[in-house]
Amino acid sequence: MIAGKTLPAVSRRSLLTGGLATGFLLAFHLPLRAAVNEPVQPPDSTDGKFAPNAFIRIDETGRTVLMMPQVEMGQGTYTSISAVLAEELDADWSKVEVQHAPPNDKLYGNPTFGLQVTGNSNSIRAWWLPLRKAGATARAMLVQAAASQWGVEPASCTAAKGEVAHAASGRKLGYGALALAAQGQTPPKDVAVKDPKDFVIIGQPLKRLDTPDKVNGKAVYGIDAILPGMKFATVAACPVFGGKVGKVDDSAAVKLPGVRKVVVLDDMVAVIGDHMWAAKKGLEALKIEWNEGPNAQITTKDVWDDLRKASAKDGAVAKSDGDIAKALASGDKFEAAYELPFLAHASMEPINATVHVKPDSCEIWTGTQIMTRVQSEAAKAAGLPVDRVIVNNHLLGGGFGRKLEPDMVIAAVKIAKQVDYPVKVVWTREEDIQHDVYRPVYRDQISASLVDGKVAGWKYKVAGSAVLARWLPPAFQKGIDIDAVDAAVDAPYDFANFHVEYVRAEPLSIPTGFWRGVGPNNNVFAVECAMDELARKAGKDPIEFRRSMLTKNPRMLAVLNQVAEKSGWGQPLPARAGRGICVQPSFASFIATVVEAEIDDFGEITLRRITSVVDTGIAVNPDTVKAQIEGGLIFGLTAALYGEITIDKGRVQQSNFHDYRMMRINETPKVEVIVVKSGEAPGGIGEAGVNAGPPALRNAIYAATGVALRRLPIDRKLLAAGKKA
Repeated sequence: MIAGKTLPAVSRRSLLTGGLATGFLLAFHLPLRAAVNEPVQPPDSTDGKFAPNAFIRIDETGRTVLMMPQVEMGQGTYTSISAVLAEELDADWSKVEVQHAPPNDKLYGNPTFGLQVTGNSNSIRAWWLPLRKAGATARAMLVQAAASQWGVEPASCTAAKGEVAHAASGRKLGYGALALAAQGQTPPKDVAVKDPKDFVIIGQPLKRLDTPDKVNGKAVYGIDAILPGMKFATVAACPVFGGKVGKVDDSAAVKLPGVRKVVVLDDMVAVIGDHMWAAKKGLEALKIEWNEGPNAQITTKDVWDDLRKASAKDGAVAKSDGDIAKALASGDKFEAAYELPFLAHASMEPINATVHVKPDSCEIWTGTQIMTRVQSEAAKAAGLPVDRVIVNNHLLGGGFGRKLEPDMVIAAVKIAKQVDYPVKVVWTREEDIQHDVYRPVYRDQISASLVDGKVAGWKYKVAGSAVLARWLPPAFQKGIDIDAVDAAVDAPYDFANFHVEYVRAEPLSIPTGFWRGVGPNNNVFAVECAMDELARKAGKDPIEFRRSMLTKNPRMLAVLNQVAEKSGWGQPLPARAGRGICVQPSFASFIATVVEAEIDDFGEITLRRITSVVDTGIAVNPDTVKAQIEGGLIFGLTAALYGEITIDKGRVQQSNFHDYRMMRINETPKVEVIVVKSGEAPGGIGEAGVNAGPPALRNAIYAATGVALRRLPIDRKLLAAGKKA
């Protein structure tokens, strides 16, 4: 009631559709509630359960819990890994539950890396056989337990939907009834896994296990952890890379209601408050003088000048076949360089970590792609043994490689050490974007020659940051970052004379890390853009040109042929509209994508249609494959259309989604994804669509306008009518 008048009831819908147009923003906070009680993550108890290995837990009621070694950040891993285990276990899919595994490299280390890490689109690739064997062994032990109880041969028994049956006598026992007896069985060796033709779960369009709780609000992300007595904190780091805190005047901040403490670290200041609003307003009230250090004059131009200078040098040879010098000396010559900018991750869930440091322990609630590294780095920050640090991992509201870094948890531990209560530390969107670990800038130089309409010589040089040298040093050998040259050393074409080099070039003080799509994100773009330019130089259709050099790659040739048919390749289009093709062997999947786009006279781009044909081997959950390709395409096309992080005076210039924008719904065209049925081992899929979009779009623009763009993001000024690159 205001001035004696009763206000009409305001619905949430009316507020969203019209309420914000009134021109004011009401700041408020909700009282804390103990939404999550310590400890958040249930302990991995095996008491009274059939626990034949690290992944399967069945109790006497038949409740089947599958332990997840990989994290769920929207890519459907929980469902697909559960399907692999449940298939070989012959579990009742409707009764399967999942629980995230605790940090333990020995039990849950990714077989590819030896670390408990989720990335590189390899969750299913890496765990395909180990998890199938784990499930098959457990099933065999349950069958043995039933056969022993019935006094029959195990071979006369079968398992299906959580039961063991003996057809001859008509007897059945559920897994719950067999759990304790099965626990006493000796695990058989070398149990055969199923023939794919016998799969009943794998290959079916499965409803995702994480969807119901995400719809009804029960899903717990890292940022959702709320503990009794918890306070909130937010941070400001030095805006210049490598800078430190100078002086802090907190006299105004500490007087604000709800502000509890100001914490000054080496390169960062945090304000702890009763709620996020108090912490945020307290931070704004601080007067901070920064010691900006030697990087305060760095600009984007400096970064590119250094990279271009470095790329002129000879690199370490990653692969070389044939006589490249002789091949390049003959035929029709081609030279080009392609460049990609810094990119931020900008996950929808802000960077966060909740920490409670006690004298003899540290407990963490977060969402991370690298649990054991978070645990070990938190232990160092807390000054505690690793076994005194508990990490409760939750669903991730996007990762994209950003959460392969432990920096947010390290900072949160240092802040929480200053108080005796739990603290949730949340980075604002501005702090996140301006203090990210960025996708490296890359420059790729290609020298090629054409003889009889085919590539006779191909020399490729990648120049850019070596993320693996920092993140996993043993993987950086002889000057080669194997990620930086991924999809370059294994380009799909029949190049008789083939040479790939890598030049390590670290950008001035700017931290770089993995970004969704990793190395192929860079190399697929350069290779496929060059292939279109070479096709035009040879006077050939881009698809026909590629076909002629895929005779030794039948899976790639098959998806190329199918996408040509499905996309309507060759059919007439309006003026300044074109179709562009991209083929790629990324992450052991074979994908061909056609983007159809139209460019207006001002250089603005309308995406008309996208068609992608995917051979990812056995598709554990075909619906997830389609969803990941769709999402990846939009993610990659967003970067192509808009994505760039720029530097001025040592500072990132972008700060939020108004100047680091995403594609909008109205900009997204019809996307058709065709999944090829295959009996091959599964490939990776979570990042493949990201790599496909940018080169296919660039090639569509090339077909429509004749402008051969060689840098991203797309420069619309070059595409205005009458302009040529």
